[in-house]
Amino acid sequence: MQCSCGRKAVYHRRYSGQHLCARCFRRMVEKKFMETVRSNGFIAHTDTVACGVSGGKDSLVLLHLLHGLQKKVRFSLFALAIDEGIAGYRDRSLPYVTKACETLGVPLHVRSFKESFGYALDEVTAMKERVGACSYCGVFRRSLLNSASRELGATKLALGHNLDDESQVILMNMLRGDFARFGRMGTYRKHVNDQFVPRIKPLREIPEKEIVLYAVLAGIDFDFEECPYAPEAFRDEVRQFLNTTEEGHPGTKHALLRTYDKLYPFLNEALQPSVLPSCERCGEPSIRPLCKKCELLDAIRDGLARDDQS
Repeated sequence: MQCSCGRKAVYHRRYSGQHLCARCFRRMVEKKFMETVRSNGFIAHTDTVACGVSGGKDSLVLLHLLHGLQKKVRFSLFALAIDEGIAGYRDRSLPYVTKACETLGVPLHVRSFKESFGYALDEVTAMKERVGACSYCGVFRRSLLNSASRELGATKLALGHNLDDESQVILMNMLRGDFARFGRMGTYRKHVNDQFVPRIKPLREIPEKEIVLYAVLAGIDFDFEECPYAPEAFRDEVRQFLNTTEEGHPGTKHALLRTYDKLYPFLNEALQPSVLPSCERCGEPSIRPLCKKCELLDAIRDGLARDDQS
């Protein structure tokens, strides 16, 4: 098949019916990135943007696109990586982050669970009694990304969540009946706490497979490995369901995201407080007197103490 420009197509975009060559495909991804940034007012020239990077395809593509955007919008940019302490996984992916930052000339900052909370994720998951690994990891990562971004002077925290990630979370929250989270996952939140760094997701309308192809065509090296704890997550089941549905009904993920975006303003207004309180212990933003991070750290200390006694 041929692209509309006459070149040989390398990708069939089923949900739009287009066949795209390598050049037109890259331009399409870059255009969608720019449209998402502009339509949501994500970045201004006065911003300092922290880009959360892991070494995977999404975060490194985002870092390259943000670096390119700096030529048009003169904002400040740095990369922020979190080392959860997963042997054989994170120590393999961080070199990809270091290489990308050195190539682009973007400052890199690394924070670890061990140094920040006292425990590596592998230590936590070794407990006899524990919840799923992703429950600890998700809470600790979000907390550390926010606190480190703030301490480093960021006004925005950019995350590499793609269309698949967004549609999965929307469906997960629906299946759990967790409507409170619905009001917290939109494109941009109103100001609710001085300690909270607003999060932006410039890749939220781009499917995961298009991120992979863009990285390959743009020559962006990334870590292909999946987190060893991923199969434990409820998200893995939701991912399989959505991929099967998308295969039979192209455009399903986009439709799910569009539906949520129409509901988001009402959900955010109705379900979120105008002022988000702070955790009584650590001072981080929290909807409860004690934030989930502090609750989990208490549970970990108790769990490890029981393990030592047995």
